[in-house]
Amino acid sequence: MKNKYMFGGFIIVVFLGVMIYLFTQTNVTYESSFTKVMQSEKTVKATGSWIKERNYEIDRQNSTFSFYMKDDQGNIMKVMYHGTIPNNFESSTSVVVTGKYNNGVFHATDILTKCPSKYQEQPVQNASS
Repeated sequence: MKNKYMFGGFIIVVFLGVMIYLFTQTNVTYESSFTKVMQSEKTVKATGSWIKERNYEIDRQNSTFSFYMKDDQGNIMKVMYHGTIPNNFESSTSVVVTGKYNNGVFHATDILTKCPSKYQEQPVQNASS
């Protein structure tokens, strides 16, 4: 009976050790400034908005999607993603990209889009006006 508890305790300790190790090995940093993104050699999550005046490009032959995005300070960065265009990309209000900056282009491994909420409060119009 005592061996069962020792074995169960050992499994729990190993599991907790592996979980702690995995949580401490996360090396993704969050940056809102593209100048810091361009200087970083680590995997980064960058937040900005798609520049709609500079249309996106889809290369079906190489399966790439590229676009330009702008941060809050007005810095512009080209983003290249190996995959298809995300749903609701054209109606997004902000874009979060994960990846690395290399040779003048941000190579994204993941793209998340934030779309305008349909639950935002709309101005109420008076019936008398």
